[in-house]
Amino acid sequence: MSDDIRRRMFHEMEQKFVFDEARNAAYSYADRALERNVFPTDAALAGLSNFDEDMPQTPGNALQILQKLHRYGSPATVAQTGGRYFGLVNGGVLPVTLAVRWLTDFWDQNTPLYLSSPLASRLEVITEAWLRDLFYLPDSCVAGYVSGSSMSILCGLAAARQRNFERLDWDINRRGFSGAPRLRVVASRQAHGTVSKAIALLGFGTDNVEWVDADEQGRIRTDLVPKLDASTILVLQAGNVNSGAFDDFNTLCPKATRVGAWVHIDGAFGLWAAGSRQLAHLTRGIEHADSWSFDGHKTLNTPYDSGVIICRHREALVKALHAAGAYIVYSEQRDGMLHTPEMSRRSRVVELWAALKYLGKSGIDELVYGLHERALQFAGELEQQGFEILNDVVFNQVLVACADDAQTTATIAAIQRSGICWVGGTQWQQRSVIRISVCSWVTTAEDISQSVRAFVDARELVLKSARQPAS
Repeated sequence: MSDDIRRRMFHEMEQKFVFDEARNAAYSYADRALERNVFPTDAALAGLSNFDEDMPQTPGNALQILQKLHRYGSPATVAQTGGRYFGLVNGGVLPVTLAVRWLTDFWDQNTPLYLSSPLASRLEVITEAWLRDLFYLPDSCVAGYVSGSSMSILCGLAAARQRNFERLDWDINRRGFSGAPRLRVVASRQAHGTVSKAIALLGFGTDNVEWVDADEQGRIRTDLVPKLDASTILVLQAGNVNSGAFDDFNTLCPKATRVGAWVHIDGAFGLWAAGSRQLAHLTRGIEHADSWSFDGHKTLNTPYDSGVIICRHREALVKALHAAGAYIVYSEQRDGMLHTPEMSRRSRVVELWAALKYLGKSGIDELVYGLHERALQFAGELEQQGFEILNDVVFNQVLVACADDAQTTATIAAIQRSGICWVGGTQWQQRSVIRISVCSWVTTAEDISQSVRAFVDARELVLKSARQPAS
């Protein structure tokens, strides 16, 4: 690196004008986030063409780069931090966790080992204990902090694979699958797509899964679950990705435990129901499982990316994910990479710790139950306007339909074009439906009512278009 570039970057660090520019742009964005179109306008999307250019040959200007990002990038973002984004299962962001992320970005900690970040190591231990307490999980449980549920499901099933093969006297890490005894995977046909992805990545093969039908709410049919044994991995859901329904853990988990089967619970957004006094009944029995995957960036409203794997069997998790190298110096303290697939990881645990610290048990209770209340309001007001609600709203998910599939699909498109709120579509019981996920602390009762009006207006546009004669 030339002395000129180095001097320029030292100057930027010392004078802070680059960070001032970023701060001002961030504040400007935040001031408009609640009022702007939820999805970018056509003009904003067209503005993205300003990023189309060849790779620069020489160093650029930091201020100009930030200004360009804010001018053309900010308008083309989806306002997920506002109160009317109901797509995917995207949480908002707690102010304290956003501020913590800024601070940790300056720290730029790499957290595989205690020796690379003692702070992250300590907060991982503390947060692990808090999560066990919040979810009423056994003291033997350990946590790994990963990017999201896709990775945490992979970790949980990898630990299950490790433990179950060991019981069959097979070292999967050393010997692989060639000649290996057969493991069974049992899962609901309505398991999230990330479960199928993990099953494929781990070499089980999705064709080999014993898929079990779900009931009308999306819960795995307990009466159809096959006989389990010590070679089985049973995957259950705390929150169906469409309906929000919870499997019957209190029946299935003890049954699996008695025969030595491994139970993994995919609780991406739903596991947090355990933190609400009025919703904790939905998660009754989860303490009997062996591993749990969930996100902070959904229900808890931490910034992206914040996933967690919790495993009852530390040795199985470590053996499944361990790495070795002459330069890797483990300590007597917590070395986080033992519980995750990654070595290089940012210190995402700090944001999760901050959210738990800031909210406390009562704040988490209020946040989680508040999302449920807004979902109930959404369903109730839509029903009053003649929309059909297709699921029991047990948590934060609402499934909505119009008179027929064509009208539903067209209404979704009209809602999205309106910019007032954003919802997505899905398939449910062979029908096209509107899927609503209420996940943000920002969402108010007025946000819901405003969104319902957008639904009504969108449907009216669709009906009006259908009444017009073809030209």
